Amino acid sequence: MPTTGAHADQVRKPGWTPVGVGLSPGMRRHARGRMPIALADGRRLPIRSGSLSAVIAVMVHTDMPAYLAVVREAARILRPGGRVRPHRRPPCFRGAFADRSDREAIVLRSGYRDRHWTKESWTDKGIRHLVGATHRPLPDLLHTFLDAGLALERFTEGGAQTPITFFARAHEPTAMTTRTVVARCYRRRHA
Repeated sequence: MPTTGAHADQVRKPGWTPVGVGLSPGMRRHARGRMPIALADGRRLPIRSGSLSAVIAVMVHTDMPAYLAVVREAARILRPGGRVRPHRRPPCFRGAFADRSDREAIVLRSGYRDRHWTKESWTDKGIRHLVGATHRPLPDLLHTFLDAGLALERFTEGGAQTPITFFARAHEPTAMTTRTVVARCYRRRHA
């Protein structure tokens, strides 16, 4: 769950209990009253392995140089079959290479395939030009989940004509139980 808790009410609707995690005092202060907050690094969460049914990350992939380590940690704390739901801006329409000054015609310049941290931005209205962001092309983002041992399930984009959000769903592969292995061996022997 993002530390600000801006989406905590939406997470509660299906009966889940949101808990924020982060290092930023300002973000944690913003979340007070919305949900419980833990002071923790996303690469080393104070959560027991295999204990959660879901992890939600909203707009964090550009803020973490070690994003793969964070996704691996999310995979570690998931129960077998548990889901990771990252919500992000689509990388192909965001970044210094994407001029969004005309909402009807986004102009893409060279640079999309470059993996880099930058403060460059097409506008001075957001925070990218102040704090910077890490750009990862879409294939890199999707491979992050595979490299963390997760199985990808679904993808969707939000927004009208031009996507402004990208949603993915991945899950921790369900571990084979001893019973399943024994049943498969029995079928093979007696087939």
